[in-house]
Amino acid sequence: MSRYRSEIIICLFLIMTTLAVYWQVRNHEFVNYDDNDYVTENRQVRAGWTIEGFTWAFTTKFHGHWHPLTWLSHMTDCQLFGLNPGRHHLTSLFLHIANTLLLFLVFKRMTGALLRSAFVAALFALHPLHVETVAWVADRKDVLSTFFWMLTMWTYVRYSERPGLNRYLPVLIAFVLGLMAKSMVVTLPFVLLLMDYWPLGRYSTIQQFNNSTTRLFNHSSLPRLVWEKVLFLILVGACAVVTVSVMQYERTPAMDLSKLWPTKNHIANTLVSYITYIGKMLWPLDLATPYPYPDVLPVWQVGGAGLLLLCISFLVFWRRRRYPYLLVGWLWYLVTLVPVIGLVKVGPHAMADRYTYVPLIGLFIIIAWGVPDILARWRYRRIVLAISTGIVLAAFMICTWLQVPYWKNNIALFKHTVNVTANNYIGHYNLGNALERQGSLKEAISHFSEALKIEPEYAKAHSNLGLVLVHMGRLDDANRHFSEALRVRPEDAKIHNNLGIALMR
Repeated sequence: MSRYRSEIIICLFLIMTTLAVYWQVRNHEFVNYDDNDYVTENRQVRAGWTIEGFTWAFTTKFHGHWHPLTWLSHMTDCQLFGLNPGRHHLTSLFLHIANTLLLFLVFKRMTGALLRSAFVAALFALHPLHVETVAWVADRKDVLSTFFWMLTMWTYVRYSERPGLNRYLPVLIAFVLGLMAKSMVVTLPFVLLLMDYWPLGRYSTIQQFNNSTTRLFNHSSLPRLVWEKVLFLILVGACAVVTVSVMQYERTPAMDLSKLWPTKNHIANTLVSYITYIGKMLWPLDLATPYPYPDVLPVWQVGGAGLLLLCISFLVFWRRRRYPYLLVGWLWYLVTLVPVIGLVKVGPHAMADRYTYVPLIGLFIIIAWGVPDILARWRYRRIVLAISTGIVLAAFMICTWLQVPYWKNNIALFKHTVNVTANNYIGHYNLGNALERQGSLKEAISHFSEALKIEPEYAKAHSNLGLVLVHMGRLDDANRHFSEALRVRPEDAKIHNNLGIALMR
């Protein structure tokens, strides 16, 4: 027991600090930003465990995703807790804690570095950018898929220590379960190759020189390590095909595959987003849901972001032999963001905090191993590291504790969003919906109108504004907005129904 005393103490610290900042979610409500689609208005999910629901989870293309385990997770919550939002939130919180502990234990086992592994896990647990993932019920897919991501890493470390079929199969099973929770797990095989390079050192061979042991890089080991992951890559290809077909069927039925190729605007947004995420990691201010997609980005901003990415990439490649964690951490960050970085625009948002849930681990690795190495020869290194670690974690705990209440309900979330972002028509639209449900019709009209001022072709805003105007007896104005909504979306049944109600009155 004494052998694991330090690990147990650190695990208890990670659990208690995470609970301290997130426990308030037990009093949070559902928000009408996908929570209604995933839980509160989803007939199959609300029914809990049923054979029909189980079949639906594996066959549905609803909401543009194929993630049966995520649907089953929500069904399980409804079976156990009904529509008690606090219990649904606590499920996500406990998954986040499990992810944190697994992350710590995996890196401790791979590197043997107790405190550095603990620091990576603490940053993961407490960083404000992760509030969206933990405090939003509809983002269960991220905490759940990351749980299987961490299990895959854990079983892979065991496999690397003593390769064999009996240890390979658990790795493959955990990976498949991750893909069934969210397709973003497709980048995990590349991360496993990075782990082979560092810290597992599977690219190296051990040789003896003058009674000393030296690791030498062995290029011939790369094909073997890639071949080892062929089954993973086949599953990645199958998942990509399923994902594209689901996107075509549910999100954009008339979507042409040629439109999946990135445009100049998409590439520009990608470059800027990579740097913006780093900035928000270092200074997590004005976090919002969603971030509006910019029409045009300044040339200097795009060029500066691209140049900075190239410089960082050159630096970590140049220093890879002495500091291999730099290359691993940087490529972890770049590659795991690829599926969601914006090369293909599948929504109105330019960025999302939830997309950083796994990718930031790469940057946390660089910080946890790089800063001690920078201070390696300084006399007061341990004192400085201890004090600075305490300050950083305390600062993130405070920021996270202050960020969590914004997810308490619809009005709190979207009031904050429109206050910290500009030209956010989605934010104004959702705030208008929340105010309408509260009975504040005049305020709702104001925000629907603001949404339409920013995006005149937004059919949902026209339709919902029309409904509010119907309630206020302004039928001519309502009909005008319903007609405008139908001009944009002539196939929308709800808009036709709303217009019919207004004409009947």
